[in-house]
Formats: sequence, C-alpha cells, structure tokens
Amino acid sequence: MTHSYDESENQGRGPEEPVVVRDRRRVDPQTGQVRPPGPAHAAPEPDETPVEHAGPSLGESIVDDSVSVVSDVEKELAERTADLQRLQAEYANYRKRVERDREAVVIGAKATVVNDLLPLLDDLERAEQHGDLTGAFKAVGDKLISGLQRAGLESFGAEGEPFDPSVHEAVQHNTSPDVAGPTVTVVMRRGYRFGDRVLRAALVGVTDHEPGAAPGDPSVGGERPLGGGVDEQQQ
Repeated sequence: MTHSYDESENQGRGPEEPVVVRDRRRVDPQTGQVRPPGPAHAAPEPDETPVEHAGPSLGESIVDDSVSVVSDVEKELAERTADLQRLQAEYANYRKRVERDREAVVIGAKATVVNDLLPLLDDLERAEQHGDLTGAFKAVGDKLISGLQRAGLESFGAEGEPFDPSVHEAVQHNTSPDVAGPTVTVVMRRGYRFGDRVLRAALVGVTDHEPGAAPGDPSVGGERPLGGGVDEQQQ
C-alpha cells in the first residue's frame, strides 16, 4: 500500500523541476579575481543596485597622471640635454683659449731669446760689410741666421722701401725730386720681426718728394742741363 500511495502523489504533482543554484558573486572566492559578465549575473536582480560610471566629482582632476609624468620626464630630459650641450660648448671654448694662450707663451719665449741675439746679428752684418766674415766664422754665422729664420725671424729695412712709421724709425730726412713719396734711402740698422711681433724698428734715413717739382726734373735745385734746354738749342 505504501508503494501505491506514493505513485498517486507523484502523478498528481507532476514531474519535479531540477534545482538550479546561481552564483551571482562578482569575485571568484577561489581565485580572488573579478568574473567576466555572464548569464549568471548579466542582469541584476531588482534588489541589486546597478553600478554606474559617474563622472568626476567637483574638484577632481580629469588629467591622466601617467601623461603628466611622461611630460615632466621629457621636459627634464630636454633641460639636461641643453645643459650638456652648453657645457660641451664651454669646454670647447676653454680648450681653444688654453691652446691660444699656450701658443702665445711659446712665441713670447722664442721672441725673448731671439731678441737677445739681435746684437750678435748686427755684428755679423757689420763683419760681412767689412769683408771679415769668411771661412769657418762665416759658416757658423750662416747656420745661426738660417736657424733663426726657420724659427720665424724676419728682417726688414732696405733701401727703396716705402717709409712706414710703424716699423721704421726715421733719424734723417731729405727731399728729392727722384721719389714720389717718403722712401727709405739709408739703412743704419736693420729691423726684425718675429711672427706678428716687431722686435726692433729699423733706423733709416727718409727722403721725401720735393714740393713743386716733378720726379726726375733735372732743373730742380738750380741745376740745369749743359747746353741749355731744348728751346734754347732750337734757337
């Protein structure tokens, strides 16, 4: 009887529905990660409050912090690059200035040594003019002069040069119709320069053009050619 009673109850109720358990938790309790939206929690129940993405509240910045950080880094990198370029330029200028000063010191030292040898060069020149510079003495003198010239010594002050007050020291002055302007006609002491530096000015005698006379006019100074001029010969 018990078995027949149970069957009648089951026939009156109909087939039983399977029990479905839906896990609506957004965070997986085993992994601790947020679950992707699925059919189990696609639509929230009426008692659940939907999550809305509200805009920024009052006073909240909408600028992305990562963008501002990158901009600050780029700005600082540009400043450091400019500082490095400026430092390199200053160092290059410093090296050029040091090299220039060093070269000037070397040239100054050489010029000082050469300046002390100028009286010896004057003695050699006077000995040559008197014919005493011969034999081994002449060979030594030629080697000395050649070595000084290779080092940068240059002589100036010769007859026929235009007078230059920056390198010539005039101790005599004459006039003549044979020159067109101030000209060196007598050299009493040769001048020397070492590179761009004048070690000693040349002592010279200067002849200037005689006023009122053309260069090469033979009648200047009261002197006339023998036999008179051309007109007198024709007469």
